Amino acid sequence: MRIFHIVAPSTWAGATQRGTYLPTGYDADGFVHFSFADQVESVANAIYRDEPDLVVIEVESESVPAELRVEDCYEAGEEFPHVYGPIPTDAAVATHPLTRTSDGDWAFSPGGAAGRA
Repeated sequence: MRIFHIVAPSTWAGATQRGTYLPTGYDADGFVHFSFADQVESVANAIYRDEPDLVVIEVESESVPAELRVEDCYEAGEEFPHVYGPIPTDAAVATHPLTRTSDGDWAFSPGGAAGRA
């Protein structure tokens, strides 16, 4: 299953040099937040509206040794994939840019990437 993570390009570049990725919020949350392809835009616009530059990392979940759970842990009525451990950067199969629409919203087009499996 393909899952998607939003991150600053410089943060991802540093992770690829180390070979593993954990976001700064991992210690507080206990997991890495991911989205399905059809959730990326809404997450980007809800949480990252003021960020100047973002990319979306497409990860093959079967290449991640940590536990993956699809859950609604905030009781918001929508389930998201969460990974409970570090992400090996070689599990990333693509890096997609997030672009802005004319009204300033983030737009995401994974180029035919699969959504929920």
